Amino acid sequence: MEDVREPSASPCNGSSDSTSENQEKATRKNHENKNCSPKGRRSGAASAGSADLTSSHDLALEHKEEGIDENSTEETPVDCTRSLESETASSKASTSDSEGQNNHNNWGFLGLLKKGSSRFHTFHQLKLSGPPKLTPKKSKTVKESTLPSLHSLDPADLSYLKSSWKNFSLSELQAATNNFSRENLIGEGGYAEVYKGELKDGQVVAVKRLTRGSPEEMTMDFLSELGVIVHVNHPSIAKLIGYGVEGGMHLVLQLSPHGSLASILYGPREKLDWRIRYKVALGTAEGLTYLHEDCQRRIIHKDIKASNILLTEDFEPQISDFGLSKWLPDQWTHHTVSKVEGTFGYLPPEFFMQGIVDEKTDVFAYGVLLLELITGRQALDNSQTSLIMWANPLIHNNNIKELVDPILSDAYDLEELNQLIMVASMCIHPSPSDRPQMSQACAFMLLTKMFC
Repeated sequence: MEDVREPSASPCNGSSDSTSENQEKATRKNHENKNCSPKGRRSGAASAGSADLTSSHDLALEHKEEGIDENSTEETPVDCTRSLESETASSKASTSDSEGQNNHNNWGFLGLLKKGSSRFHTFHQLKLSGPPKLTPKKSKTVKESTLPSLHSLDPADLSYLKSSWKNFSLSELQAATNNFSRENLIGEGGYAEVYKGELKDGQVVAVKRLTRGSPEEMTMDFLSELGVIVHVNHPSIAKLIGYGVEGGMHLVLQLSPHGSLASILYGPREKLDWRIRYKVALGTAEGLTYLHEDCQRRIIHKDIKASNILLTEDFEPQISDFGLSKWLPDQWTHHTVSKVEGTFGYLPPEFFMQGIVDEKTDVFAYGVLLLELITGRQALDNSQTSLIMWANPLIHNNNIKELVDPILSDAYDLEELNQLIMVASMCIHPSPSDRPQMSQACAFMLLTKMFC
């Protein structure tokens, strides 16, 4: 290398060439030892300026000879350490953003509130790109970080969800429900109250008003339910008419003329004949099959029960109340939850023991629902006796006479009855792996019906 140096700041300026060469060699050796990597070398001496005997010009020539750009961004060991920390943090931030984006895709509506600039009208463009790779702890953190506040709900934004959904004002809902009077209350649970109402056009509706938790929690539940319903379109799913965000979180649905299955089975009621019971069983199975396999995203309802099955004018069943529902990405086998949510009497053993939620959670609840249709008994009676515990011995002993609802007497189709008993017994199996998929249960009923 050509020895071209600027005048040194050292008092040894007039030393011999030999001394200079020794200093040059020592400097180069020191320079090479301090390099961050063999591919890109930027000396710590260069960063120190005149503290090194070798001039910046010498280093520039050396870099040029070795094919290294003097403007290279390669770093010293200290800079490399800082860069590594920076890149790690950047990588974590990137992963977090990616996870947030995936979480945004998989959890529908809630992800749109992660940043204040997110707009609800982009929701229809979401596509499932894969599950967020989160531990339960991280997943919880993401959920909490996306909790929206009431003021973030701009009705103009929400109106982009579905053009058919109406944004109701508080005064409209108050007028429809007689100011949410107790006389209009038709349902009440730990999360919401449901009121019967009548709109100005005479349409009878059910107004669901969320009541649980803080405003942020209610908003999250509200958006979570809307985020599910916006993707659902099936005759066996209850139809949403609109919503309201003024003075609280409200969902407005078509009120089924006959109310819920529970209201007919367990109260002063008209006789529910076998034909209707079988129709309800088959229609509910078709609705669940749609949610699990044919919907845009796999949906676990997580709260299938008689009070959440509404009956239309023709007694067609409609699954309602998606307040506890969960998305289940294709790559996931199940969700694991730590909080007990659902209705006792319908929850499977693995939910209590391991917190597992998947399609088989709904299958188990559907099996309990079939037993309710067959027996006319509640999942848990007033003495907290389990319907499963009561029915299992009768099923095993083939004691149909004791099993069937006495109101039916002998007015039932024996082949269809045996079919429902068989499906129910499979669905309530203690082991989830031994339960059928809803599509299998549905196909079995349809095939049996064809050949009966």
